[in-house]
Amino acid sequence: MLSVHDLEIRVGARVLMDDVNFRVSAGDKIGLVGRNGAGKTTLTKVLAGELQPSNGKVERSGELGYLPQDPRSGDPEELARTRILNARGLGSLVLGMQEATMGMASEDAATSAAAMKKYGNLEERFQMLGGYAAEAEAASIASNLNLPDRILDQQLKTLSGGQRRRIELARILFSDARTMILDEPTNHLDADSVIWLREFLKTYTGGFIVITHDVELVGETVNKVFYLDGNRQVIDVYNMNWKNYQRQRAADEERRKKERVNVEKKATSLQLQAAKFGAKASKAASAHQMVARAEKMLSGLDDVRAVDRVAKLRFPEPAPCGRTPLMASNLSRSYGSLEIFTAVDLAIDRGSKVVILGLNGAGKTTLLRILAGVDSPDTGEVEPGHGLRIGYYAQEHETLDVKRSVLENMVSSSPHITETEARRVLGSFLFTGDDSHKPAGVLSGGEKTRLALAMIVVSGANVLLLDEPTNNLDPASRAEILDALAHYAGAVVLVSHDEGAVQALNPERVLILPDGVEDHWNKDYLELIELA
Repeated sequence: MLSVHDLEIRVGARVLMDDVNFRVSAGDKIGLVGRNGAGKTTLTKVLAGELQPSNGKVERSGELGYLPQDPRSGDPEELARTRILNARGLGSLVLGMQEATMGMASEDAATSAAAMKKYGNLEERFQMLGGYAAEAEAASIASNLNLPDRILDQQLKTLSGGQRRRIELARILFSDARTMILDEPTNHLDADSVIWLREFLKTYTGGFIVITHDVELVGETVNKVFYLDGNRQVIDVYNMNWKNYQRQRAADEERRKKERVNVEKKATSLQLQAAKFGAKASKAASAHQMVARAEKMLSGLDDVRAVDRVAKLRFPEPAPCGRTPLMASNLSRSYGSLEIFTAVDLAIDRGSKVVILGLNGAGKTTLLRILAGVDSPDTGEVEPGHGLRIGYYAQEHETLDVKRSVLENMVSSSPHITETEARRVLGSFLFTGDDSHKPAGVLSGGEKTRLALAMIVVSGANVLLLDEPTNNLDPASRAEILDALAHYAGAVVLVSHDEGAVQALNPERVLILPDGVEDHWNKDYLELIELA
């Protein structure tokens, strides 16, 4: 189904991985893990055929379904429902049958007869491809991913990034793909949808590779683990479930450490003895042999996995501002005839902490975009207070210019920062050397998250608008975010499905959408976080 032979992947002069070999067959449910920036997303792009490897080859047989972190495939004019159904060739047929039905109602006999014949041909092909049962299956998948009819009946170009991801996920799950590659499939899913997806993957009979920071998903679904070690440039394959993998990996690392200590002791003894022998001409040959033996012993060692570096994050000291740096009154927003929210009033005082709750589609991201000045409300206005300086983190990374380099994005985020200062901060966010010259568009989701947060750090913002800031982050990086939230002295407006992020923020108030109801925060609201 998917075979990898002697694969090498480079990014510029950097080798991400080398001499990689593996196979994905039916029933192989693989969790691909490794720190942010190790190359997981790059590997999946190569496996899916979106990037070419530096060396080696990837063989694919059968249909492959690939969910990238930022899907942009499909005709933007196409309806979401059609996009899903066309995974089995049904969407265009359904549209044709609908058009033919309208033609059959024509008063012109010839037009009606032609439409009737067309409908018969289309329906015959429709039934051969699974017909109404397949259409009902697609509808069930869409419903379980919280994609109601109002979204399915919209064109792709009108949907948010999160909605597009759910459409593409539904399309892949509905398709006849025998191999799936899923990069962070639980992003933008509510708790019920995540639970449903876990059950789907448990019973899936094909093979899949999944990148996810959802520990419960890998814990319940995978039977193999591929650990991408960015330091050793290799993939360690563990033919076992997640729980056993964690035990085995810890044991492997302990074994490597002990072996290295023992071999280094023996090699050091040989080198010391060689140094003594080297002083005597009669023993020079023996000394040379000892040195060669020591070098061979050391070269044969398995590398000990270096401790993964973690971005060191602290949000900026907020710039001075007035008592209420951000206010909004009577905000409303609609899409066509659909009202998202209405009559929202909000006052963000200096240093205040507010969390926005609401089910998917309630307008949380839309409200943040309006507060950030990215979008305009249908009614009402946003009023900046004295000294307002906003730091906006968008979950789809719209604040990044994908055509500009990492360094150029960084410099553009603060008018006073020098290139040297920008590089220093980028280094703390794990962008070193040639990384600063990469176009932002080629970064993985985790790398984009780190860059967007680094830009906020140098901005001097006094009001942070954060939309799912812990998405795409490994556990260690997520912990840094939570600690930074807990210690930030400025104001924060947070949207998050992450209960830990909300607890770290320790909010004073909650705004509930779409009704715009404001309340004092209490722990009872924690139960709504994952559902929101």
